Amino acid sequence: MSHADGMHYAPKGKPAPVVKPGEFVFAASALDHGHIHGMCNGLAEAGGTLKWVYDPDPAKVEALLKEHPGAKAARSEAEILEDPEVRLVAGAAVTSERCALGLRVMDAGKDYFTDKAPFTTLEQLDSAKKKAAETGKKYMVYYSERLHVECAVYAGDLIEQGAIGRVIQVIGLGPHRLNAPGRPDWFFRHEKYGGILCDIGSHQIEQFLFYSGAKDARVVRSQVANYNHPAYPELEDFGDAMLVGDNGATNYFRVDWFTPDGLSTWGDGRTVILGTDGYIELRKYVNVAAQKTDNHLFLVNKDGEQHFELAGKVGYPFFGQLIRDCLDRTETAMTQAHAFKAAELCLIAQKQAEKIV
Repeated sequence: MSHADGMHYAPKGKPAPVVKPGEFVFAASALDHGHIHGMCNGLAEAGGTLKWVYDPDPAKVEALLKEHPGAKAARSEAEILEDPEVRLVAGAAVTSERCALGLRVMDAGKDYFTDKAPFTTLEQLDSAKKKAAETGKKYMVYYSERLHVECAVYAGDLIEQGAIGRVIQVIGLGPHRLNAPGRPDWFFRHEKYGGILCDIGSHQIEQFLFYSGAKDARVVRSQVANYNHPAYPELEDFGDAMLVGDNGATNYFRVDWFTPDGLSTWGDGRTVILGTDGYIELRKYVNVAAQKTDNHLFLVNKDGEQHFELAGKVGYPFFGQLIRDCLDRTETAMTQAHAFKAAELCLIAQKQAEKIV
């Protein structure tokens, strides 16, 4: 797993198969973002069999095949879509192209698993909603900052157990290292990546909905800026927003591209979850100046103060749940409504955002 920048964040966990070998066959297509490696890792660890890999860039295909030697390079996207064995297609296309790929996948009778953000426009979201309803296929989203972080998974378990009572506020901080020379051209084109609140803000809004239990929310305020990257005029290097959930819970989050070079990882991602009976703080990727290990959870409630070091102890249940959902047509891993609502709210926050610089 790379700690240099978030684009190559691809956690590996312990194998926890929910199916027998060959029972759940999937493919990977459109490898434009490095998150595809984490997506495929998670599915394979849950027992999925990666059969095909396709991208016009042979170097990207070769890199993924190296990690999954049992898979084969497909000659075209059509070869994947026409294979009746393939149940799900995972993709990390250029952000503005993710919806179009998903529509083709669902039209081919397969479930779709895309990197975040799943859309760059509300029109794309509407088309995906209609296609999912028409075909009965899933349009699932890799919100990795919750699904592929063990302390974030454990936080959900603690909240479900009532450890902090009713959740009334979630504060999310999502700084990332830019590493501009290593980014593709599309990353700096607003039409392609959708804006900072649409992009990395999608993680934060999804977490707010999940931890608070809100089914919907209102964007109270959002703003974006390009403070320090004049060489990339379409880049937004800072964004923040305030939301209020339909259950009264509130949310503030900040996302930015200002991780200092001296930090040992790509971003000091943190989440603070306030409940009526206590609070949780997540220090996801590093415990600054104390421990360079990741997945720290701090819990304070009536029982006192507790610090959990969770790396390698919790696992990533989402992927096994997703595989079972695809086979059983259930919604255990994530409901379709939740995946779409998180996407909708980040698009609204982006659309309404005031440009302050």
